[in-house]
Amino acid sequence: MDTEKDRTAAAPPGPDRYRSLFESMDEGFCIIEFLDGPHGPLSDYAHVEANPAYERNAGIPNVVGQKVREMVPEEADGWVDLYGSVLKTGKPIRFQRELVATGRHLEVSAFRIEPASDNLVAVLFKDVTDRLRAEASQRALHEQLEARVAEALAEREEAEEALRQVQKMEAVGQLSGGLAHDFNNLLAGISGAFEMIAVRIAQGRSAEIDKYLNAGQGATRRAAALTHRLLAFSRRQTLSPKAVVVNRLLPDFAELVHRTVGPAIEVETVAATGLWPALVDTNQLENALLNLCINARDAMPDGGKITIETGNRWLDDRAAREHALEPGQYVSVCVSDTGTGIEKAIIDRVFDPFFTTKPIGQGTGLGLSMVYGFARQSNGHVRIYSEVGQGTVVCIYLPRHRGEEDQETDIETLPVAELGNGEAVLVVDDEPSVRLLVADALSEHGYACIEASDGPAGLRILQSNAKISLLITDVGLPGGLNGRQVADAARDLRPDLPVLFITGYAENAVLNHGHIQPGMELLTKPFAIDDLVRRVGLLARAYTA
Repeated sequence: MDTEKDRTAAAPPGPDRYRSLFESMDEGFCIIEFLDGPHGPLSDYAHVEANPAYERNAGIPNVVGQKVREMVPEEADGWVDLYGSVLKTGKPIRFQRELVATGRHLEVSAFRIEPASDNLVAVLFKDVTDRLRAEASQRALHEQLEARVAEALAEREEAEEALRQVQKMEAVGQLSGGLAHDFNNLLAGISGAFEMIAVRIAQGRSAEIDKYLNAGQGATRRAAALTHRLLAFSRRQTLSPKAVVVNRLLPDFAELVHRTVGPAIEVETVAATGLWPALVDTNQLENALLNLCINARDAMPDGGKITIETGNRWLDDRAAREHALEPGQYVSVCVSDTGTGIEKAIIDRVFDPFFTTKPIGQGTGLGLSMVYGFARQSNGHVRIYSEVGQGTVVCIYLPRHRGEEDQETDIETLPVAELGNGEAVLVVDDEPSVRLLVADALSEHGYACIEASDGPAGLRILQSNAKISLLITDVGLPGGLNGRQVADAARDLRPDLPVLFITGYAENAVLNHGHIQPGMELLTKPFAIDDLVRRVGLLARAYTA
């Protein structure tokens, strides 16, 4: 039999229990009844029930019996619309809204009390003003912190830019100081040689002139080499790229390295099988590699081993970013040594101009900067890896050329003395001494030279009836027409006319980014007279063939 206690436990909660819950709950609770109002049917509502927490949460006392349009007339329409939708649809809602009259932010849920015909809606809500203020304060603090971080980053960027400017000016100072030192030495040798030649001629001691001529020419060659290294560093040297498989250069180059580094150092070449062609100026590539081999030799005073290795490389997006390159296929040429290595503290500076770890007088500091500039101008890159006491590896990356190798003509096989046959050569250069030397040298070898001092003057001669077999022009010319424009105009007038560009500083943009047409050659100042005559002969013979 059930006991009285069991029956009490099983009985449903009575009204007293619900009333206790209604009175003690923290959330505000009310029941509203929709009424007809001044704005039409069911356009107002009255509070028919409300718990004590209503006042604590909403800030309005004694709401039972009050109509919303009397309590908060300016906000009534909004509240009527919200709760009216619950009454009409029967769908509960949950929202957050400010009760402007009291400045309280309320989190509200509402549902219809059935039957719908009673027009009753129950509302449960709580005051979340403190929480929202805390959140707003947190957002403001966060925004303030973000602003401070942005300001700090801007200050850091400004400081870094200032540091970069200081470093740039330091590099410029280092560059100009190194240039002044080296060029003053070379100019002293050249000017001194000229003075001594003049003195010996005046004394009638012409037999002693040769040694001064040799000294002046040697200083001139060193000055030219220094200029070429600077142009390579700044990516402004004149390149003549050809499609070549670098492996074909290795045997002769290895012999040159053997003779240069001496017997104490072993030289090994590792040629990759199936190496792709690369579009590169082979002479400048060999110069760059020779610089690397000389650096390797100097890093192994007690002897060691130099390895020259080629390879095919496919760089994906990540690897390309690490190498500062475009993704794709590359040919790598690496020079490694077993020398002393480079400290991590200075390895990022080794490509700076005139930076050197060698003792004073044992290096210009332009070798690696020249290699870097050459690689970048060839649309490639150079990377260096080193461990102190283990050695160094420097790799040049060159873009793969999709096509066959170019067949080159060796102009040095042409006999200098038999090149000219009365062909007319137009020489366009704004430097009178250059025109004089070129015209005299070619005249000595059987050419008839016509001179022009600027682009328009040269173009007028080309537009005349003069028979011209070859155009020689500087790239940078005054008068509004550069050498490339003169050459293009000449080709329009005389489609097969061969052109030889002579330049000491050729902007890639002037030369169409290094692309010159068939029948055009490029010679860098200063040049050997024999080289000039051979190139003229090669072009002139091709024109008359």
